[in-house]
Amino acid sequence: MTHNNLTSRRSVLAAGGFVLTALTMGLSGCAQEDALAKQARAGDNKNYVAGDGSVTEFAAADRKDAIQVNGTLFNGTTVTPADFQGKVTILNFWFAACAPCRVEAPILEELHQEFKDQGVQFYGVNLRDEKATAEAFDKTFNLTYPSFDDKDGGVLLSVSGLVPPGAVPTTLVLDKQGRVASRVLGEIQKGTLNALITAAVAE
Repeated sequence: MTHNNLTSRRSVLAAGGFVLTALTMGLSGCAQEDALAKQARAGDNKNYVAGDGSVTEFAAADRKDAIQVNGTLFNGTTVTPADFQGKVTILNFWFAACAPCRVEAPILEELHQEFKDQGVQFYGVNLRDEKATAEAFDKTFNLTYPSFDDKDGGVLLSVSGLVPPGAVPTTLVLDKQGRVASRVLGEIQKGTLNALITAAVAE
């Protein structure tokens, strides 16, 4: 890349950043901005390792065996591998102090509402928080799908190699056999996750 091209690209990026800032400032007048969500939009990666937003799709023939999740939800329900059979499942790895997790929480709830009539189940996988903290997060963002209490790392271990331990948030879409069909490392975009879930449901 020539120096001129690099300079012009930087100018475009800077201009894009200015427009984004202007949009964000415009929006914050409409609704009270969540402080950590604001931090995420600013790209201030405190307290977590941010994924790069990369999306990986696994062709059906290339998928590994069904993941073997044995865990307990914050509501006390035990979940076993049998619970992942016959339906598409979304696993979202999060914790309350993770800024991008706060940005994507309302999007996950919207998609949960849109797909639940098609038998799609959503689970959060909380890696750090005590029950009270997790429940406060759910209340703040009006989340109606349950989360695993995974401080012992059991669910994370069951997807070893697919979810880097420090890359939170990470979202997995499991097919109807409980195999990983796609993965988003980092903050999700609604349109992208919608398309990944739609593809898994159609299989």
